[in-house]
Amino acid sequence: MYKRVISRALSSGILFLVCFSANAVSVGERAPEISLPLLDQAKILSLKKHRGKVVYLDFWASWCGSCRVSLPLLSELRTELLNNGFEVLGVNVDAKPEDGIAFLDRFPVSFPVVSDPKGKTPELYQLKGMPTSYLIDKKGVIRHVHVGFKKSDISKIKSEVLVLLNEK
Repeated sequence: MYKRVISRALSSGILFLVCFSANAVSVGERAPEISLPLLDQAKILSLKKHRGKVVYLDFWASWCGSCRVSLPLLSELRTELLNNGFEVLGVNVDAKPEDGIAFLDRFPVSFPVVSDPKGKTPELYQLKGMPTSYLIDKKGVIRHVHVGFKKSDISKIKSEVLVLLNEK
């Protein structure tokens, strides 16, 4: 009987989801390290390289409508606060990197974007929606998690970033 229940749960993904959400990355935890190639070139970029800065780690995809709103606003915020120790790092999760590149041709950004077509990083971070972003402090600890995006969110994000930039 139990074998049949487990087999059905595995085939339907139920057991996977239970295990998957039990270990979700959350506020107060160290951000898992990532090292991925930049979307438009083979150069590898790591999250660790940005230690000592406040980092907004943003997972997005070309098919995400909210991403069309968020990316330009995050780009503006990054340009405004870059010299204060702030960085935005985009993680494109399109299965075909060329879809992400085409998206950025239409909606260019000022921040680096890495590519994860195999979805390893979203799995590591346990994404709950698209876009999902993690605001990481100077010590590499996740301080805020943002799921989804609407235009009015940028003022709250900016306030959170400014608080972290002022921390020692």
